[in-house]
Amino acid sequence: MSLASLVENFSDKRVVVLGDLIADVFVQGEISRVSREAPVMILSHRSTDVVPGGAANAVHNLWALGARPMPAGIVGDDAEGRRLLEFFDSKGIDTGGIRTIAGYRTPTKTRILAGATHAYRQQVLRIDRGSPIDDALRRRVRKAIDGALTSRLRKAEAVVISDYGYGAVPEALPSRLGRSRTPVTLDSRYRIGGYTHLTAATPNEPEVEAAMGIAIDQDPKKLERAGRTLLRRLSHDALLITRGRHGMALFQPGRKTLHIPVQGGDEVADVTGAGDTVIAVFTLALAAGGGFADAARLANYAGGIAVTKHGTQPVTREELAGAVESGPAS
Repeated sequence: MSLASLVENFSDKRVVVLGDLIADVFVQGEISRVSREAPVMILSHRSTDVVPGGAANAVHNLWALGARPMPAGIVGDDAEGRRLLEFFDSKGIDTGGIRTIAGYRTPTKTRILAGATHAYRQQVLRIDRGSPIDDALRRRVRKAIDGALTSRLRKAEAVVISDYGYGAVPEALPSRLGRSRTPVTLDSRYRIGGYTHLTAATPNEPEVEAAMGIAIDQDPKKLERAGRTLLRRLSHDALLITRGRHGMALFQPGRKTLHIPVQGGDEVADVTGAGDTVIAVFTLALAAGGGFADAARLANYAGGIAVTKHGTQPVTREELAGAVESGPAS
């Protein structure tokens, strides 16, 4: 199957996304003057936008690619949680698997962007809110997630686990999902080693270095050794390591490592959310009938598009199809 045909097959694929639903807040303004109170610039506020981040960004990407995402997660009874639910409702995304939990704080990443009147605004500060949950809250979350997953797993054609470390993914769930016959993929910021016997994982190179306790330093031999060792430890069917401007490396048992050069131009506007885009496209390609190599190639195209966009924005199916059409023969 060609890459173009795979993209066409994205339509209406049902993908469960289990993970940390994060609100990305972008506060934009113009630098007006230096404060008299302290040696800092005063920002004249222009706009505040709240968009899906983390697992919620993976959901948004799946929707933009023509799939039917089914998020399973939690939000707090707060303004950011309500904004995420309202955003999904406005897109027609099923929110039946999202539970509102009292006492839980919706993880929020607020980015302050400043610039001159006629210049692009640059990020000058990020404020993170939300922390891992305690044991009492964890039991409530586990019960809520189990209920949300029960019906959705039966309908799913693929599952994405997006674990940013905020506690929405109960530790006992990986083995249950690993027994699924549908593709189950993983993007875990801090505990990739806790998820075994899944279909595939898509860590970036720094996450692999942290998991393995090594520094790859762009050394091909170290990359090969780290990839092979991690793949064996996880017992996944594949491991896709994203390497920024160096492209991607796909590891499979018994097969030669596939090195995929980066696609797109050299200009990188913003890497925010690119990993969410990668796992969304990679998983969707598997659900559409593609193999690991073709799924990785499509994810590589999508990652190249994502980093050209400012802020947290999804890649659309039309954009991906256009990149495949204009790209090198695959």
